[in-house]
Amino acid sequence: MTGCWTPRGVQGAYHLLDPATGNGLSIAFFEDEAAAQAARKAIEKRAEEIGWNNVPHPAPASTTMYDVIRHV
Repeated sequence: MTGCWTPRGVQGAYHLLDPATGNGLSIAFFEDEAAAQAARKAIEKRAEEIGWNNVPHPAPASTTMYDVIRHV
């Protein structure tokens, strides 16, 4: 498989990394709440398929969901 795998319902995403600390931040945009939940399940399934869970990775410190109230 080439390119970036993206689950349905994701309208866009940014994955940011602070090179000095190694801290990361991901911001994703979904069609709606149902798409966000479906994407989470699809990501969990894909992680299992590629063996992501077979090696240690740092867990996210937190997850926060926001509603977009304005887009310019």
